[in-house]
Amino acid sequence: LNAAPERAPRQRVRFLPSPAPGGGGAVELVAASVPVLADHPLVRGPRFRKLKIGAGHRLDVKASGVFVLGIGHGNKLLGDLYNCHLTKVYTVGGLFGKATDDFSDTGNLIEKTTFDHITREKLERILAVIQGTNQKALLMYSNIDMKTQEAYELAVKGLIRPMGKSPPIITAIRCLQFALPEFQLEIHCLHETQQYLRKVVHEIGLELKSSAVCTQVRRTRDGVFTVDDALPRTQWNLQSIQEAMRNCQLKVETELEKTLA
Repeated sequence: LNAAPERAPRQRVRFLPSPAPGGGGAVELVAASVPVLADHPLVRGPRFRKLKIGAGHRLDVKASGVFVLGIGHGNKLLGDLYNCHLTKVYTVGGLFGKATDDFSDTGNLIEKTTFDHITREKLERILAVIQGTNQKALLMYSNIDMKTQEAYELAVKGLIRPMGKSPPIITAIRCLQFALPEFQLEIHCLHETQQYLRKVVHEIGLELKSSAVCTQVRRTRDGVFTVDDALPRTQWNLQSIQEAMRNCQLKVETELEKTLA
């Protein structure tokens, strides 16, 4: 930021002495616009000495994907977006046949089990049960009377969600890939942690009379932000960051107006 082109200094009107038109050594004061010396880099020093940067919904060390940061005024917007309780989307990989102490494939092995009896149809039945159970929890924690016009309007807009603290809630879950012993899920959820998602994979294995560990947790959407908005490490520079903020500004303002208005 300090190496970027600077704004022109402010101008101030000063009355400066100048020779009078008649000559003879007479002097008069003439209005002139001069730069404010307090704005000169040699006077004020570097324009930026520190930046306030805040983190949105965090990712643990074993997860990857969309991670939102707020810079300056963006920290307040992060708080506003948090109060919207927006859905996050994950791609979660699993592996049938073993269980570990931390539900991930890198944990300490606890047991090995058979998995040949598992089919995609059986897996999808379990996923349907999970989604149905969580839908009931979603309605309970949203504190909305489902028989009212308000509930209907919120449902049409897709705004039925807990507007306060609640346990983790899965709003949608589906199987993307299935090739024993591996499978991949897409999970839409609220108020989750990545460890909770790993535990879901573990519990799916138990429900299918087997065991399962999580091989991958990747966040593909965090509210209005998607993978397409994210900057890879090679684009962590001022120009790319400024462009990303401009591109996301309208989406953030639209979501806040829709949800918090």
